[in-house]
Amino acid sequence: MKILLTTDAFAPIVNGVVTSVMTLYTQLKLRGHDVRILALAHEGCSRQEGDVYMIRSFSVNIYPDARATVNYKSRMVSEIIKWGPDIIHSQTEFCSFLFARKIAKKLDIPIIHTYHTLYQDYTSYFTKHENLGKKAVIIFSRRILKTVDTVVVPTNKTKGILEAYHIEPPIEVIPNGIDFTRFMKTLTQEEKHALKETLNIPLGHKVIVTVGRVGKEKNLDEVMLNMKALIEQRKNISLVIVGNGPYRLELEKMAEQLGIQDSVVFAGMIDQMEIYKYYKLGDIFVSGSTSETQGLTYIEALINEVPIVCRKDDCLKALLKEGYNGYTYETSEEFIHIINDLLDHPDKYNEIKAHTAESVKAYSSEIFGKKIEALYEKVIANKEQGYVEQHDDNHTAIVS
Repeated sequence: MKILLTTDAFAPIVNGVVTSVMTLYTQLKLRGHDVRILALAHEGCSRQEGDVYMIRSFSVNIYPDARATVNYKSRMVSEIIKWGPDIIHSQTEFCSFLFARKIAKKLDIPIIHTYHTLYQDYTSYFTKHENLGKKAVIIFSRRILKTVDTVVVPTNKTKGILEAYHIEPPIEVIPNGIDFTRFMKTLTQEEKHALKETLNIPLGHKVIVTVGRVGKEKNLDEVMLNMKALIEQRKNISLVIVGNGPYRLELEKMAEQLGIQDSVVFAGMIDQMEIYKYYKLGDIFVSGSTSETQGLTYIEALINEVPIVCRKDDCLKALLKEGYNGYTYETSEEFIHIINDLLDHPDKYNEIKAHTAESVKAYSSEIFGKKIEALYEKVIANKEQGYVEQHDDNHTAIVS
């Protein structure tokens, strides 16, 4: 198959969408397909770099790393049409989606779309009125998704939300895959000690780690408050926040106000090939977020054999098994009790740690690639054949 992936977000931006696009691209290429990517250029002019078509864009002050373009007559689009993809898989709902629709209409080919982001949890970036923002998200999602052939979501949580929006196309649940090979590395005790020294963490401290974009919707305020209570009970503990984002300055101020700045480390953005070190440095991975569609960092933590403790959320239902590979919590008291219980009972901790990597085998990039490939084949077949209805008078109607 000739497959076009479209996305607004692309390297050098680092986020879940970019990671998913590159994982899918790699797997489809390994399976013998001709795959190309249409993306907005983070800098510079429109250009083609290998299999990637980059369209000139500019930054917009709506959401961190958000970009837009007015270059809708780009020669890149003409070249893609000349190449002639069999199917388009769009990954974002904005500018690149308009290119996807234009190409699909010109070639009469199907579009499937992965709904990566629950915008209802991000309304604070574009309006102060939460209810108005959520209504706008529903209307926007309906209008965008009614133009695609199939919607892909990573969890039943997202499927349920889109069904509540009354989305028209069929919805397929296919979890995003993870390239396990990035994490199949060891971190020696000497390397761990060296990393602690680099981060100014005392060697005897237990490390609580969280990884992801540092945005208000990630509920890191709650994690910080919980950490203050933990630090008051046990002095030998540190929190490492890996990632960057618009809320970092607020959190740094909060750490100072809480008097825990010496026990909270902001590691910033880490190269994807080095990120495994920070997972493996952690004794426990935590998250207070309820805005995840899937939670790729939760899976990455488990691959790295780190038990997870996360705020209870529907996205965790298929991933986290209570007391097996981690725990969920709903209150600060539960969070503190769980962390203390794990750190105070090494046998329980080690038993859970032993289950972590095994519990996420189903999230491999290979399985992800196979499932998406099968969906492409089904959608293309449906597009080519139409939906046939046999009438009593033996006339055939093709419903498009």
